[in-house]
Amino acid sequence: QVQLVESGGGLVQSGESLRLSCAASGSIFSTNAMGWYRQAPGKERELVATITSGGITNYADSVKGRFSISRDNAKNTVYLQANSLKPGDAAVYYCYARVRVHRWLRESDYWGQGTQVTVSS
Repeated sequence: QVQLVESGGGLVQSGESLRLSCAASGSIFSTNAMGWYRQAPGKERELVATITSGGITNYADSVKGRFSISRDNAKNTVYLQANSLKPGDAAVYYCYARVRVHRWLRESDYWGQGTQVTVSS
């Protein structure tokens, strides 16, 4: 079984920064893409940023230039540096990882439990 544990959410004022972390643990043979999604009340879950094992990144247009995703492959950990936060960034942020638990098995997607980010204006 694979577990994703997020940390780093909280309450900040508009313009401030947060750094989210997500560590994958358990029976992991290899980890492919990792990333962050978010879901605000009444809205669908949306992509924030993803990063491949080779370091190729992808960002939602709404966060380009403000957020930065990175990962430590040795620790199976992904980070999201969120700068210049706006009230519109407030949401529950979910960590995501595509993991292969055995060399002969297909990759599967795993999700964290979510961490709340609140931005006051």
